[in-house]
Amino acid sequence: MNIETRNTVFPNFLNQLAKDLNKFYREKVGLNYKTKNKDNTGKFNPVTTFDKAFEKLIRKKISQKFPNHKIIGEEFKTKNKKSDFSWIIDPIDGTKSFVIGNPTWSNLISVNYKGNPIFGLANFPALEKYYFNKNDNLAYVVEKGKRRKINVNNKSKFSEMKLAGEFHGWLPLNKQQKILKVLQLMQFPSSDALSYVNFCEGRIDSVIQCVNKIWDIHAIIPIIKASGGIASTWNNKDPKNAGTILVSSNEIIHNKMLGYLKPLSKFVPGRVN
Repeated sequence: MNIETRNTVFPNFLNQLAKDLNKFYREKVGLNYKTKNKDNTGKFNPVTTFDKAFEKLIRKKISQKFPNHKIIGEEFKTKNKKSDFSWIIDPIDGTKSFVIGNPTWSNLISVNYKGNPIFGLANFPALEKYYFNKNDNLAYVVEKGKRRKINVNNKSKFSEMKLAGEFHGWLPLNKQQKILKVLQLMQFPSSDALSYVNFCEGRIDSVIQCVNKIWDIHAIIPIIKASGGIASTWNNKDPKNAGTILVSSNEIIHNKMLGYLKPLSKFVPGRVN
């Protein structure tokens, strides 16, 4: 499959997939669902029957269109296929938000080529909008049926930066004390993947998150790139590695934030550091 074909087939598929997911949500909204805690350490890490229903639908649509592709999802076993193409699925990113009625949750789906995210979909059914990239340089938001090109605010100044951050209980107090400058700069809470796409629209200039799995970030990476943003881990590695994530609207902001985060550049959430 050449690049020109990819830039047509995958964006068209993701665009239709968002519509299918939203139709499914509208038909099922208001129905009862069951919630289970996946974490046996005492932390609240919920999964719902909606998570699993969304993932089953996404897997079905992918398998029908791309039967030879590998599929990696949060809730079910990996569908192993010998293919350069793989799909990373988070059926509900922000399940905690979902169970309390906060509309910031989303469906996240990425298309990877040889392990690298090349197309992404971030769909927000409760907000009636979704985001996807057409290619490496073009990303859209579709809101209530109307499509609009999106770009980061790459002219934003560090002194006027809007910073959103969330550590979700993963960053101990003794670690937070090492990045007090970062804490002082944080003006907004990070609201699941919604903060990342707000960043892609130029509403926020930088986002920090402490713990991302591959299904939390892979769908977002191509959208960030296509909207002109910069993404890395806190130690300035490829964001596809997941973990601690920093996104910024330009190099000046990104480099300064990396400097402020340097005391925790080797921090790994959940591990004794």
